[in-house]
Amino acid sequence: MPKEVGDLYLDPKNPRLAGQSLTLNDQTEIAKVLWREMSVNELIDSIASAGYWQHEEIFAAEEGGKLVVIEGNRRVVAVKLLTDESLRRAVGATAIPSLTKAAREKLKELPVVVCSREQIWEYVGFKHVNGPQEWDSIAKAQYIARVHNDYSVPLETIAKTIGDRNETVRRMYRGLMVLEQAEREGVFNRDDRWAKRFAYSHLWTGLGYAGVQDFLGINTEAAFRENPVPKKHLPDLSDLLLWMYGSKERNVRPIVQSQNPDLRNLDEALRTRDGVAALRAGLPLQIALKASQGDERLLREALVKAEVALKEATGLIPNGFQRQSDLKDLATAIATIAESICAQMETAKRRAVKRMPAGRSARR
Repeated sequence: MPKEVGDLYLDPKNPRLAGQSLTLNDQTEIAKVLWREMSVNELIDSIASAGYWQHEEIFAAEEGGKLVVIEGNRRVVAVKLLTDESLRRAVGATAIPSLTKAAREKLKELPVVVCSREQIWEYVGFKHVNGPQEWDSIAKAQYIARVHNDYSVPLETIAKTIGDRNETVRRMYRGLMVLEQAEREGVFNRDDRWAKRFAYSHLWTGLGYAGVQDFLGINTEAAFRENPVPKKHLPDLSDLLLWMYGSKERNVRPIVQSQNPDLRNLDEALRTRDGVAALRAGLPLQIALKASQGDERLLREALVKAEVALKEATGLIPNGFQRQSDLKDLATAIATIAESICAQMETAKRRAVKRMPAGRSARR
């Protein structure tokens, strides 16, 4: 059914606006965010060139006596910017193509299907959560939470409906519950993060790791309810989010720069007291990781690496060694170091035997 563009209201609940505190009265601000951050200019160029494709229907819900767009906000704001000069000025939209009077007249009305949000959640979810026009991860999580919490649709049903076979729906929802708790409790402010982009995937992915779960005192099932992190662990949650996202106000850079390998390394560092202590002391992630691993593991790894390198060197001697004295000197130095290591190990072994109670023998 055709509806006039002027009667269509941009949706402040649009998952693309996750983190924004906007209401239905903030139409100009919503348009401004969509213009700045959602590549609306690409749609504007397409519509100006080829017109509005009438088969791309807008879905809108009657809420509070107004038609609120629940699917197609970018298309609607593109048309509004093409046809409304005052909105272009208010938004600061530049380089908008000019239209003929006839072209503007054709954009006066758009094809609209009037329905409720609940009626089309499956279509919107498939299209934007696990389909061809994906939102970013925080927008997906917001939408999943709305469908689950407001429409009482089980997470398993949402996952099955949109074709999610990797538990992404559950993990994104769990991450949002933890994030919202952190913000409610005042232990985190996503606007204070170090980077411009909010890497929400760090959180919802990290919450699937055992070290992170133990550090926060949560388990798999408890994390799917409101306020999943016990109050005594809120300081730990604050630390975790600081390590993941940093803080501009405190001039702290995040130690997690990428999920691979930083997120896995953080998870491992959190599994021991020494690792956590190193992180809280502000030491680099690699130092905290080594502190968590312990000297025995590090020694074993160092010796294994040395053995591999020396075996490789052995295979290179026939063609690589041309009687260079510096290489011979280097090999001699390595042999001396190896002898020293063996001597230190033998000394340590004898001391361990002396400390051992009578009647017990050293393990060989």
